[in-house]
Amino acid sequence: MENLDWQNLGFGYRDSDYNIRCYYRNGKWGELEISSSNTINMHMAATALHYGQEAFEGLKAFKGKDGKIRIFRMDENAKRMENSSKGILMAQLPVEKFTEAVRLAVKMNKRFVPPHDSGASLYIRPLLIGTGPEIGVKPAKEYLFIVFVMPVGPYFPEGFKPTDLVIMRDHDRAAPLGTGKYKVGGNYAASMDAGKLAKEQGFSAVLYLDSREKKYVDECGPANFFGIKNNTYVTPLSDSILPSITNKSLMTLAEEMGLKVERRKVPYEELESFEEIGACGTAAVISPIKGIYDADNDTWFRYGKEPGEWSVKLYNKLRAIQYGDEPDKYGWTEIAE
Repeated sequence: MENLDWQNLGFGYRDSDYNIRCYYRNGKWGELEISSSNTINMHMAATALHYGQEAFEGLKAFKGKDGKIRIFRMDENAKRMENSSKGILMAQLPVEKFTEAVRLAVKMNKRFVPPHDSGASLYIRPLLIGTGPEIGVKPAKEYLFIVFVMPVGPYFPEGFKPTDLVIMRDHDRAAPLGTGKYKVGGNYAASMDAGKLAKEQGFSAVLYLDSREKKYVDECGPANFFGIKNNTYVTPLSDSILPSITNKSLMTLAEEMGLKVERRKVPYEELESFEEIGACGTAAVISPIKGIYDADNDTWFRYGKEPGEWSVKLYNKLRAIQYGDEPDKYGWTEIAE
């Protein structure tokens, strides 16, 4: 891939050579198929288009110094997609079929895996959509699962540098008993307006408060929230938050490093007492936060212009495991063929 500037990829779509597809018809999943097409031929009455029957995942593969390609925690992504499918009544793809498709997608597109020293990775996007035609509000009888990949740089252009968040109480990402805990497109569509406003005002993302009372911290738009104080890693407990696999991994590492871990409701007032704040997810790993602006009360919470000590340690530790620079004692990575 001589024509790619690996160091300055950014986070955006790029074509690769192949994608992997699997169809659900007549009550069962078919065999995996390899495709070189980047388009889908779909019925105009497909439930994905009319009633939002779609779910997706995001995970990454990394090339180590040893030249080996490691896929990070794809079994967790497979389980989360199963859960999303249950939530919106789609056919559930078996974990084994999901992981087999991811392995094949990485294998068929090996030349797009960025080199170890580039700071980039191979982003893997599994997608499940209702393709069967229905004009009444009900689940489709047919589905299509696709895995496609592309090389990417950091999600936030700043990389591992602190950015600012903004609180907007007049926008919600998901309802308390809605689809917030599922990785479905509707949640992201609901966040686009607030996200656009935030970026226009110089912020990297919106920090959402809970939709019911606006008393508790929920999440940071495209990522989970965590705060650190008194040697404790604190992250919100909420039914409208997507359970982040990165956050789950960071909680394990935080305990290993000697921090207490608390997953609980985080009152708005507690924002002023945190020593460090971060947004975490597959795309960014950790995006340190230097400040949070409450637009309604014209109030700033400040956390420092440089990444905090624990954010740096956690970020470096997780990336070292992902790239194979440190032993993977939790069995989180799988070496691709």
